[in-house]
Amino acid sequence: AAGSQVTTQETAIPSLIKIEQENQQLSIDNEKIEQELAKYAQGQSASALLNQQVNEARMNAALMELVGPGVQITLDDSKRVALEGEDPNSYFIHEQYIREILNALWNGGAEAIAVNGQRITSYTEVFCGGSYIQINGTRQMPPYIIRAIGDSRNLSAALKFYGWDLLGQYQEQYGITRKLEVLDSVRVPAGKLRNYRYAVPVKEGT
Repeated sequence: AAGSQVTTQETAIPSLIKIEQENQQLSIDNEKIEQELAKYAQGQSASALLNQQVNEARMNAALMELVGPGVQITLDDSKRVALEGEDPNSYFIHEQYIREILNALWNGGAEAIAVNGQRITSYTEVFCGGSYIQINGTRQMPPYIIRAIGDSRNLSAALKFYGWDLLGQYQEQYGITRKLEVLDSVRVPAGKLRNYRYAVPVKEGT
């Protein structure tokens, strides 16, 4: 019986050692897995942060389509015919009307603006080309639909402060269209990427 007990102990000891070694190896493997998971989580966080920064940069550069509450403005030429002695130009929508409205909307806190589907950016031109108004190098004809995202109360107040009533007088006198709508959802398209041929970033320390 004693010999049998010794044999059992001799058999059990190597098994225990093997189990302990396996447990140590499992512990090492688990630690490696935890390290890899931590690296993966850090990589995911860095990737998420990078994506967020890229999206913010694209938004600031007007390269993303945006949607939100805001206002829609419609301007259109008059359908009336100028009477003798009247200035026929009074019956048309002019580029200065659009520029003044754009400035008013920016001052009212607009976050994004488009005119006839053309995104307004820091380098957008608005000028008269005769029978059309040029915006972003495109020829735009009336009606002019101006969409702006922002606080509708602030936008409306800014418009009324910066000449909206004057357009109302033109509407009564000459029959032009001047319409303001407050909308829960306004969609503003993305702008186009600007190509730089001459300008380059200034290097630090120069």
